[in-house]
Amino acid sequence: MFRRFFGSAVSQIAEPPSHDARSVAAGETATVRRIVARLDAMPPERARLIASAAYTLARAAHADLDISDEETAAIEQELQRDEGLDEPTAVLVTQMAKLQANTVGGTEDYVVTREFKVLASEQQRLDVLRACYAISAASGSISAEETAVLNQIAGELDIDAAAANRIRAEYHDRLSAVQQIRRVTGND
Repeated sequence: MFRRFFGSAVSQIAEPPSHDARSVAAGETATVRRIVARLDAMPPERARLIASAAYTLARAAHADLDISDEETAAIEQELQRDEGLDEPTAVLVTQMAKLQANTVGGTEDYVVTREFKVLASEQQRLDVLRACYAISAASGSISAEETAVLNQIAGELDIDAAAANRIRAEYHDRLSAVQQIRRVTGND
């Protein structure tokens, strides 16, 4: 029956893994379970705050419909900043957020960002917007699409225009429009 849906891949799946493959899979499973247990051990509000922040960061990375390796590394780094998450937990949370950003998007973007706004302090909201800019700039340039999403995120987080402009100014040289003008005028 499964062969009808998956074709010849069933025969590959049906073969038992070698002893080494089982050991690796068991080790990875144990690691994932430890990380999940760590997340489960967090107070629910903190876990929701981390999850909504991570999704918002992945949303910024996904603005151009692709989350690059550089952006992935930047998300992981931001989640570890200021004694946030340990590296394995940051990696897992990043992968989960990327998966959601790649598959859900749309209305969920707005809903999750607004949830983060409710859970976060004003400083945390500013920090997440700044992190969104850092992630978008990870490739060396912040595209027009990314800028539009960053502006939406700032609005959904109720960050006033002056504060959003100060953060944007920190990344002025990374804005693709500014880079293009400098190339055209020869002011690289």
